[in-house]
Parts: sequence; structure tokens; C-alpha cells
Amino acid sequence: MKASSAKFNLEESLWKLGISSIAGIDEVGRGAWAGPVVAAAVVFHPFCKIDFKLYDSKLLSPKKREEIAEKIIKIAAGVGYGVVGLPTINKKGIGFATQKAFKLSVNNLNIQPEYFLIDAFYIKHWSRENQNAIKRGDQICASIAAASIVAKVFRDSLMRDLDKKYPKYGFSAHKGYGTHFHQKAIRKNKLSAVHRKSFNLSFLLT
Repeated sequence: MKASSAKFNLEESLWKLGISSIAGIDEVGRGAWAGPVVAAAVVFHPFCKIDFKLYDSKLLSPKKREEIAEKIIKIAAGVGYGVVGLPTINKKGIGFATQKAFKLSVNNLNIQPEYFLIDAFYIKHWSRENQNAIKRGDQICASIAAASIVAKVFRDSLMRDLDKKYPKYGFSAHKGYGTHFHQKAIRKNKLSAVHRKSFNLSFLLT
């Protein structure tokens, strides 16, 4: 793999300051046309050493993601998920839903983080004194990369379940994103109950 693996540099600088509980947070499914948005929060033990490399989940094969996700869950001090479904996405919009997913992922941890490292976004209405929104954080920050991996694996599983309920749309393959196959399926079968009505997909129905 040509890409560099994500490192613990940011976490180590905070651990050295005595901040022991640091949550890396990322979301998946924000740009999908169907299904929920999922966020994950991952907390590693201070100054942990891992025997595997962490990458942005998009750079890994499904099999590799699942292998690494299993290792993350086994060694992490805490892993929390936030799942926000269609009712909230359609009523409040994807931005609101993403923020809610961030907060749920933290609330579902078994420990209370002292600091948050988030991919690209701040968590709204929470103090920014203990947050760092990092551009391309899933590529450079180990905790965020770990969150991206476990969130992706978790959401992919949910989309496979939806594929069983709505087999005409191919959710197992594209996970709700706007692939050519997905566009053709919508044109043929119209929108399902799990498509995001708040997204402007009407161009596919004309």
C-alpha cells in the first residue's frame, strides 16, 4: 500500500500532557443516498503499542477492514457507535444527523473522554477547548482512522441487512452510494422506504 499509515503523534502529545482518555471520531454514510449515517468513537489506552497499521477505511479492502476492526475492538479501551436513521435525516437534514451521530457515539462509550479528535468537523454545542477538527484526520490520526474503520464495518453490515429487505437496489454492493447501478435501480423501482427523501433524487425519477 502506497499511502502512509495513520500515526499516534497527536494522541501522544496529549497523553504527555496528562490527558489519558482521547476519543477519535469519524462518520460514514454522510454522502450516501440510502440508509443511516453511522459514527464511531474509539479510545485507545495511553501510549498503547499496536502490531497492525491503521489507514483511512476507504483505502482498505472489505476483508482487511473487517480484520482490522476486530483487532481495534479487542484492544481499544472503548468503542462507541452512533446510528442515526432516515426519520432524522429526512426531517432535520444530513448535517444535523451527522452531529447527532457524533454525540451518540461518544455517549455510547463505556468511558468519558477528556478530549476529542474528529475528522474534519467540530462537535457543535460542545466546548472547543477539548476538541480538534482535523482535515484528512482519517489519514493521519490513528484514533480517527480506527473510528473510520469500525464505523465503516458497522454500517456495511447494516446495509447488507437492508439489501435483504430491498434486494432490487443492490445495497450490499454500493452501500447506498450513488453508483451507476444504484441510479438504474432507482429509475426502475422508484425510491424505497430507506432512501433519503431529503436528498434531491428527483432527477432520477423524471
